[in-house]
Amino acid sequence: MFHALGRSCAGRPGRVLAVWLAVLLALAAAVLVHGRATSEAVTIPGSDSQAARDAAAAFPGPPSGNQPVVLHTPADGAPLSSDAMAAAVRAAAADLARVDHVVAVTTPYDPAGRAAMSRDGHTAYLSVGLDVTGRDITAEITSAVVAATAPAQAAGIEVTPGGDLAAAADKGSTGHSELIGLAAAAVILFAGLRRVTAAGLPLVVGVVGLVVSLALIGLVGHVMDMPSSGATIAAMIGLGVGIDYTLFCLTRFRDLLGAGVPVVEAAARTTATSGKAAAFAGCAVAAALAGLALGGLPLLYALALAPGLAVIVAVAAALTLLPALLALLGRRLAPARTPVRPAATTGDDRADAAAGDPADAPADSPAGARWHRLAVHVAGRPWRHLLAGLALLAVLAAPATQLTFGQLDAGDKASGTDSRIAYERLAEAFGPGANGPLQVTASLPTPAAGTDDGRLTAVTTALGRTPGVAGVGAPQLASDARTARWQVTPATGPGDPETARLVDRLRESTLPAVTADSGATAHVGGATATQADLNDRLAHRMPVIIATVVAVAALLLLLAFRSPVVAVKAAVMNLLSVGAAYGVLTALFQWGWGAGPIGLEGPVPIPGYVPLLMFAVLFGLSMDYEVFLLTAVRENWLRYGDNRRAVVAGLAGTGRIITSAALIMVSVFLSYLLSEDPVVKMFGVGLATAVALDATVVRGLLVPTSMVLLGTRNWWLPARLDRLLPHMDIEGEGHGGAGTGAAGPRAAAPASAGP
Repeated sequence: MFHALGRSCAGRPGRVLAVWLAVLLALAAAVLVHGRATSEAVTIPGSDSQAARDAAAAFPGPPSGNQPVVLHTPADGAPLSSDAMAAAVRAAAADLARVDHVVAVTTPYDPAGRAAMSRDGHTAYLSVGLDVTGRDITAEITSAVVAATAPAQAAGIEVTPGGDLAAAADKGSTGHSELIGLAAAAVILFAGLRRVTAAGLPLVVGVVGLVVSLALIGLVGHVMDMPSSGATIAAMIGLGVGIDYTLFCLTRFRDLLGAGVPVVEAAARTTATSGKAAAFAGCAVAAALAGLALGGLPLLYALALAPGLAVIVAVAAALTLLPALLALLGRRLAPARTPVRPAATTGDDRADAAAGDPADAPADSPAGARWHRLAVHVAGRPWRHLLAGLALLAVLAAPATQLTFGQLDAGDKASGTDSRIAYERLAEAFGPGANGPLQVTASLPTPAAGTDDGRLTAVTTALGRTPGVAGVGAPQLASDARTARWQVTPATGPGDPETARLVDRLRESTLPAVTADSGATAHVGGATATQADLNDRLAHRMPVIIATVVAVAALLLLLAFRSPVVAVKAAVMNLLSVGAAYGVLTALFQWGWGAGPIGLEGPVPIPGYVPLLMFAVLFGLSMDYEVFLLTAVRENWLRYGDNRRAVVAGLAGTGRIITSAALIMVSVFLSYLLSEDPVVKMFGVGLATAVALDATVVRGLLVPTSMVLLGTRNWWLPARLDRLLPHMDIEGEGHGGAGTGAAGPRAAAPASAGP
């Protein structure tokens, strides 16, 4: 099937390019008409915060909620409470009410907004209601809102949008990161391929896949809550795997051309071999991401869907667009002919040879010879290198034992952003809890007589007496008189762990005690409570998700390589590299070690979804290198039936390509450190660390040394399992793989060798 697909696309390149061009134009038109939507809203079905949010639906209000526009005057200037300043603010509010999408404006001089003025009179805020939801607030809307406050600004009042208005204004583009990643990838590709045309091909395919996937994700945001970080993560993953898959295929295509295979047939065989392996690896990434569905959270669905779409598009491009481009470029992609000088033999090589190393003859290129010497060296001293690799990963993973889930707030944004300025001014004027008030709701069994109903008064009193509460607003009663709500201001900020403990205190002691006799049902909601529920849910579901992802990855490797030992060992090795990435993440962000060089001002909390999504992505990405290395090892095992020789030949043959692919991935991921979003930085550092360790320590040391030590046990397969497992032929050996026609009489025997 893959051979036929490759031949079809290579035989009709014009049609394939026309289809991809039509897809690009259609998606571009759709994005121009509808725009790309993102939303930071979090829903947690079955949680207490979600129950509070559902109960609050009984209170009418604008779809956007009340968005703050912060007003501030210097300490040596006139206070906002003065008549002149009040007149300027009222004039600004009147102009603001006429802005498109604005449906309500409350000033600090209105009866309903008196709490919006600080005690010293130098800080206040307007409450702005919009007829669009938070996901549809754009930077243009924010600019129009700020521009309408010109009368206040003319009077010397500093105006700063907050909430979703600030988030829309601060939403920066990551285009510079993608460009830097592409530039680094171009350098690495040219250094390895030595031809401009060959080096440019992976970049073209990667960029096309990136554009298509980002357009799709932006459109999906109109039908489900898609956080802005979802598109950024998808760009990281999509660009990296798109370039890597193309590089793997291009390497096979160049080898086939060098062997004299015609261009179209070489493209078809490439699709049937490396293209098929890329499809398998992409499906493994998608399967790992699908494991996040067990979290039962819409946020996880979105964060899994975004990179999943990017990977699927990358696979589609590798299987269709790439063969067409290979056919069009043809011999211009062939490697330049360069004389090969025999590599010098070192003392270590002679020692290994004297020890009876059965590896292949020296490689036919300087780079191949270097990797061959390294492979022989590692295989000749397996215990030394295995223990050294394990020790390194253990040291890096040690901080992960202190990893805790927290929540970010606007105070963690970069200095100078609207979100950070608004946060700091509100915290200074009204206390840190003003940036994350809690919403307490109560459903009454019988209608209340009014806001002075004894049941409501009792709740108000109990809330005010709870340790950690800075203030409680007057109760509000819905039109049915059976639903009430209170705004509770914590004494600590949204990201402070004490605020999460306050939420637990209200739920576990304060509210049950005060509502026990009345029969009312109370819930605690608001953004801070929602984030606390999210972290609790993730911590509860994380073991199940990790176990599922590990099991799925091991099953896929079992199907691919027909070896339980190889499958289980690969899953364990992947866990080690992920643990090391968690350790680096904890040290850099939670502890703040080296925060300055990565653009942070100090320690920041790590949201629970970051490690979980990283785990799924990394477990999927590690399959790329695992499949590529083990395929080469297994081909040589089937050919020669000598385990150590197969390991050496497999590592020597794939070392350069895996290293190049990993360098590209690491460059792409690290380029996102330029983003001001701490979450994006976390993913960039975590993914880059794990990929670098996976391609060097794991694939270069742990996998080959453990395989050498296990010997023929690597390929043990019970007879019953042998009959049950399908023959997947991951590298398409029947279509020009390295093992085609090369397996001697010993090829069949090792597959059922005992332990």
